[in-house]
Parts: sequence; C-alpha cells; structure tokens
Amino acid sequence: MTAKNKKILIIIIISVVIIFGVAAWLMSRPLLDENDENFGLMRQQMVKEDIVSRGINNTEVIEAMKTVPRHQFVSREQMASAYDDRPLPIGEGQTISQPYIVALMTEELELQPGHKVLEIGTGSGYQSAILAEITDEVYSVEIISSLYETARERLEQMYPGVKVSNHNGYYGWEEYALYDRIIVTAAPDHIPRPLIDQLVDGGIMVIPVGPPGWNQVLWKVIKEGDDVRTERICDVVFVPLLND
Repeated sequence: MTAKNKKILIIIIISVVIIFGVAAWLMSRPLLDENDENFGLMRQQMVKEDIVSRGINNTEVIEAMKTVPRHQFVSREQMASAYDDRPLPIGEGQTISQPYIVALMTEELELQPGHKVLEIGTGSGYQSAILAEITDEVYSVEIISSLYETARERLEQMYPGVKVSNHNGYYGWEEYALYDRIIVTAAPDHIPRPLIDQLVDGGIMVIPVGPPGWNQVLWKVIKEGDDVRTERICDVVFVPLLND
C-alpha cells in the first residue's frame, strides 16, 4: 500500500469513528416527557448562561424566557435539545429560532404591556408565546398552512389571546393595523413597505434583511412620520421570508 493510500485509509477510518461517535451521543440523549421537571431546570440554566450572560437585561424579556416552555414548541424527538442555544427544525424547511436571538429581538422591540404587536412568521408559535407573556395584543401571520395549523392549535391551548392567520406576511395584517410593534422572523431582501405603513408613528419594527445565507443583518426600524430611521443590531442567519 502506498503512503498516499495509507493516508486516505486513515482519514476514512477517523471519519467513520467521528460519525459513529456523534450518532451514539445523539442516541444516548433521552426522549423526555414534555412534563419532565428537568425541563424547568434546563430552561433556567439556558436563560442564565445563554441570555443574561450575553447582555440581555430587560426584566420582562428575561421573565418571559424563563416562563415559556420551549420544549413544547418542538417535536418529541427534538425535546432533549430544546434548551440548547441554537435553532431547531420544525418541518417545511423552517426552524424555531435560537433562544438568544429570540430574546435579543424581543428586547430590541422595546415591547410594553398594552402594545399591539404583529409577528410575521409564526413558525412553531414560540416567539408568539414570548410576546404574549409581555402584552395581551399579539397578532401573528404564517404563510405555510401546515405550520399555521400546528401553531394555531398549540397557541389556542397555551395562549388563547394570540390571533393567528394563514396568509402572506409580506403584506402584514391590514385588518388589525396599526401596530405599535412589528417583529419579523424570516428575512426578506428588503424592508417591506406594507409593514412600515402598518406601524404607528413612533412604532418600532425588528427585522432581518438580506439574501439567503450569511449576509443578513438584523435591523431596528423606527417610524418617524413619513420617514424611517434604521439601526443596525447585528449579523444574523434566518430562513428567507416567503412571498408567494
């Protein structure tokens, strides 16, 4: 066997060992019952280590993150990973956002009790639940029918005051406009004008903007009369905002 072939064989063996090691680790993580008390401890640890330690200091946001059971917004197979600080798949090519990003966007929204807030991209319903812990007027739009049905049923049981609609969120939800706050959980390639039009004067929108991939920016948009002011928050990666 040549030296080159030996090197290739060693690389293959190492790769196989790594793959089986990762698979064994994933299989070793238990499927937990959704009422398992360990989830509460995991949630508190997540907030302390992944949210507060990274600079989130809004009391209402922190309490909402401590309260909402993220594990109930993912599949049973994903429950053991529910309090990892990373996105998780929810089907249809969509994800439930990383907890830190959820907290950051909610804090930047400057949401107050009594505010009327519109969410574009219901997804699993987790962000809707965080908003509902802070204000009673939450409206959410989801374009994908299967996700809409699942989120609507889940929110009806847990947060019945949240109104959810199955339509194209690019155009907002004009029926209930105007909104004090708008939060967008998928990335268009520009800031949609209909969403700006549905903000009250002085209203705030938090939205990721950019092409699919690693060139997206999270923006804070403040409506000032007929003008808007934008503040750059950070670089982000979101699924694209569907506009069909």
